[in-house]
Amino acid sequence: MGTDFKLIPYGISNFKQVRSENKYLVDKTMYFEKMEQAGNFLFLVRPRRFGKSLFLNMLEAYYDVNEKNGFEELFRGLYVADHPTENRNKYQVMHLDFSRVGSDVDRLQYNFDCYLSLRCESFAKAYAAFYPGNIVDEIRQIKGGEQRLNFINDVARSAGSKLYLIVDEYDNFTNNVLNIKGHDAYHALTHGTGFYRDVFKLFKGMFDRIIMLGVSPITLDDLTSGYNIALNITMDPRFNQMLGFSEDEVRQMIRYYKDAGAIKEDVTEDSIIGDIKPWYDNYCFAEESFGKEPSMFNSDMVCYYMNNLVGLGSRPKELVDPNTMTDYGKLKRLIKIDKSEGKRIEVIHDIAEKGFIKARLVSHFPAERMMEFGNFVSLLYYYGMLTIGGTVGDRLKLIIPNNNVRLQYYQYLLDEYSSIHSIDVSELDDAFDMAALDGDWQPLIKYICRAYHDTTAIRQLIEGERNLQGFMNAYLTLTNYYLIAPEMEFSHGYCDFFLLPNYAVYPMVKHSYILELKYLKADATDADAKRQWSEAVEQITSYAADKKLQSMLHGTQLHPIVVQIKGYDAIRIEEVGGGK
Repeated sequence: MGTDFKLIPYGISNFKQVRSENKYLVDKTMYFEKMEQAGNFLFLVRPRRFGKSLFLNMLEAYYDVNEKNGFEELFRGLYVADHPTENRNKYQVMHLDFSRVGSDVDRLQYNFDCYLSLRCESFAKAYAAFYPGNIVDEIRQIKGGEQRLNFINDVARSAGSKLYLIVDEYDNFTNNVLNIKGHDAYHALTHGTGFYRDVFKLFKGMFDRIIMLGVSPITLDDLTSGYNIALNITMDPRFNQMLGFSEDEVRQMIRYYKDAGAIKEDVTEDSIIGDIKPWYDNYCFAEESFGKEPSMFNSDMVCYYMNNLVGLGSRPKELVDPNTMTDYGKLKRLIKIDKSEGKRIEVIHDIAEKGFIKARLVSHFPAERMMEFGNFVSLLYYYGMLTIGGTVGDRLKLIIPNNNVRLQYYQYLLDEYSSIHSIDVSELDDAFDMAALDGDWQPLIKYICRAYHDTTAIRQLIEGERNLQGFMNAYLTLTNYYLIAPEMEFSHGYCDFFLLPNYAVYPMVKHSYILELKYLKADATDADAKRQWSEAVEQITSYAADKKLQSMLHGTQLHPIVVQIKGYDAIRIEEVGGGK
């Protein structure tokens, strides 16, 4: 059965397919002229799944001389249809996607050469009409990707052709080498006579325009002497909103589907924004843009959510797209890449437990210096694990952007905790059932406190109030019944945890919770404990009466609970106001 509205291009990076199949498209073509003004050789880093591949595919269609006759149809209704640049459809485009080279690091040079050879042959076929003789037969006689690239350079110069190079995932397989084989193998690839370095030398003098996108600046820094012409626009405020969706763009999408009748009447624009904003929003890529421009949503995540909402009639049960968790595995390998992993683990713990870190962003650095504090924190920013959240003096306050990313930090902590003391998932599931459905919270809280004791007693890893909160948060995120809100402001104070019922997906949840954690050092006195307990009771009683909190309960019964830990032992756990 057909539909009267445009479908969402979730997972589709082919611009011509999006247009020919009349799928929904957020217009980003106004950035083409800005890119032309910025320079001929550009380099941009953005986190994975931010719409990079679709944007580059759209860029290719715009500049490709072969698409000249189809320009009006392809770009009708978009910004560049009414504001074309002089360079429109003036180039022969070579589009390389290095994620297609493969992940077999032992056959990398062979696979890379095969891929480059095929792309050169495809280029020759696409633009054969612009060259004398049979360029396709000529290029087939040439062995090797670099040799074919040199041949294209020679014939293009002779013919006066203008060449545009688009490189997607420029650092994909080099990151794999770094993660899997380590520094030595990576260094051999990007330094001296490494084949990847040699290819970049060819790029430098061959193409009139180049745009390269990836997820980190490391590889480009290590290739600097071979390729030193690119302008890094990663933190340029002119391009802060080029990839991803602003809230206005998301709202326009929602309105389109609301007007088309593709979203149920009782699901409002504001309710959708309220649902997705804590999970997908809050990215800022330029210091000058912070507070002046809207933060950006992860576009892939928005499409994932809207694809469910429009296609299936309901929002996804799992708000985190499972595809993003592959990035988590790469992060783990990155942390353990060499013997200095301990320092990086400390950084991860610090961020996970506080939610932010203060640092100066570094625009480029070699892989061999990746373990240094500022470089590693910057790498987390480039990967989308941190984003700009303000300034502190001459440093940036880099924050965890949203719940999606926060879960990945907590997953890392859980993996580390479980390597010390295993997690009994079935017992924990039962405990969450009792807390959410029956209001019996004691098995859950006691399980987590016991796990904290057992983990800390074995290894003095997490003793301290802030570390206790990180531990508790990591365990609480193992349920889908609740949206865990740490440090939420109520009654002019900050509640340690609010377990907000995920009522849209689990309407059977009847009980909600606020938790106040109090930590005492092992040598604290009974008087210290008594005084601290009284303060905690006063605080949580005030939070429980807050009107904002009451409006968020959705008919559930609220349980205010205070947990007091001394050293690594729970010495008092009670519900304030007369619960179980």
